[in-house]
Amino acid sequence: MIGVLLPVYKKDSVAYVQKAIESIYDQSYTDFMLLIGVDGPVGDELKKHLLHTAEKPNTQVVWFKENRGLACVLNDLLAICFKEGYEFIARMDADDISMPDRLEKQLKFLQEHPVIDVVGGSIEEINEQGKSHGKIIVYPESPDECRAFFARRNPHAHPAVMFRKSFFEKTGCKYRPEYRQNQDTMLWFDGMMAGTLHANIKDVVLKFRMTDAMFKKRRNGWAFAKKQFIDRLAINRGLGYGLSADIFGFAMFCLLVSPAWLKKIAYKVFR
Repeated sequence: MIGVLLPVYKKDSVAYVQKAIESIYDQSYTDFMLLIGVDGPVGDELKKHLLHTAEKPNTQVVWFKENRGLACVLNDLLAICFKEGYEFIARMDADDISMPDRLEKQLKFLQEHPVIDVVGGSIEEINEQGKSHGKIIVYPESPDECRAFFARRNPHAHPAVMFRKSFFEKTGCKYRPEYRQNQDTMLWFDGMMAGTLHANIKDVVLKFRMTDAMFKKRRNGWAFAKKQFIDRLAINRGLGYGLSADIFGFAMFCLLVSPAWLKKIAYKVFR
């Protein structure tokens, strides 16, 4: 059985959450447990929907009293997976849509490549209405390519990955709970430092929803940019990326402190 981790919090759209959940129920591979972690209090409409969802098979909704952030919720859901003995754990976000054969393809890949600890895949961007941007992001396939790619950007789309339990056994840790943002970046760093092997399949496994919030809130502000730059320098030292990676990291710092409209342009040009 695969554990599918889907965190939810008060600002998530009920319509988006419903689509995300339905995309897991519609999977061609059906031996899964959907673990929905509710990060603190939510509105009445979302609460009603989640209470109804909790009554469905292959579903467990875990309610947390306080909003502690994505990393803490994921760590608690991972603890449930470890306790229940799940060998494979997939990630999912509350505003994205998994392709119907996603779990089947990623599980097959991990079964055929027993040395790989985590596998992602390509993603297709959609807008707030769910329509395609006509843009597909393809990530590097092999472990060596993933490691080289990480000198510039994350080697996976976080909500599109499936872990083997061995990933966390090798690292000896889960997500860093002190990180409200960039949890995935530091997880990939901790993993690679511990010798985990990363891969991606070419197939599109997820429809990734692009919203204005990504540019106005999640990726904005001096404090966030400064922290990301400091983290990037630590990653570069740890994995031996060198000066060119430091220069790229500084360029990203400058972009992060720029206006939202400039971020959008840069994303379209360089992503």
